[in-house]
Amino acid sequence: MRVHSRNILVRLLYVSRAVGPQTTTVTTSILAQAHAHNPSQAITGVLCQGQGFFIQVIEGERSRVNALYGRICADNRHKDVEMLHYEEIHERRFGQWSMALVHLSVDDPMVKLQHPDFDPYSASGLQVMQQMLNLLESGQPIRMPVA
Repeated sequence: MRVHSRNILVRLLYVSRAVGPQTTTVTTSILAQAHAHNPSQAITGVLCQGQGFFIQVIEGERSRVNALYGRICADNRHKDVEMLHYEEIHERRFGQWSMALVHLSVDDPMVKLQHPDFDPYSASGLQVMQQMLNLLESGQPIRMPVA
């Protein structure tokens, strides 16, 4: 019996650098696009932005997550896109959000205190995932619920 990839859930974590300044306009356009696209594709996740980085976790059916990641790699708002972690999952960790947003402010005492030299490009995928979870627990994510 052949299992179709549509039945397999995955979680993908990537980091990228912003092309130009990380303005509210750029972030809003990314979130608006995610909010318009993700619910129909059953994709959920969280986006962290700040310090010149975008760090995003995307969850959903494997073929749909892979297709979205391909579009992200080609998106001219990002550069240096690098996949940090990819795993098959049994349940979603971020299932309540079509895409949540967490700001990584350089002035945030939690970011400075816990991770003063945080560089997602030199950390393991699991370390970055843990950092994302810590930020979600301690921060104030802007939540865009699943429609």
